[in-house]
Amino acid sequence: MDNWWFFPHLNAFLNGLSGVFLLAGFYFIRNGQRERHRAAMTTAVAVSAVFLTSYVTSKVVIGLDSVKFTAQGPVRWLYFFILITHTVLAALITPFVLVTFWRALKGKFEIHKKLARIVFPVWLYVSVTGVIVYLLLYQLFPGK
Repeated sequence: MDNWWFFPHLNAFLNGLSGVFLLAGFYFIRNGQRERHRAAMTTAVAVSAVFLTSYVTSKVVIGLDSVKFTAQGPVRWLYFFILITHTVLAALITPFVLVTFWRALKGKFEIHKKLARIVFPVWLYVSVTGVIVYLLLYQLFPGK
């Protein structure tokens, strides 16, 4: 793992960056700035695609169980709750993000809007909790 130390940091950065673009896209659409919304959401999708590629690459290169969470007490339960909900929702939301994005690209804005009301908060949760998992695992309670 010594040669691949950057993956967790890169992945957390990409997760956080995706979240920033999601929030920017939300702000823009709420303020009627459709072109800026489109640019922000396209960037969020692109950043998420780079994240997914990096994450899968890191798991192939480093391995699936590269770092153990060693903290004890209530923070351990919190960590695993966040990790499990993050992982499950990330797997479930990915195809819905793509469908929602595709609907917008095709100009089917009514169905896009209906889907986005569900997809957006889940996608944002996944982005934010990805950063929280990183902070807990690598910064606040790093393994020995």
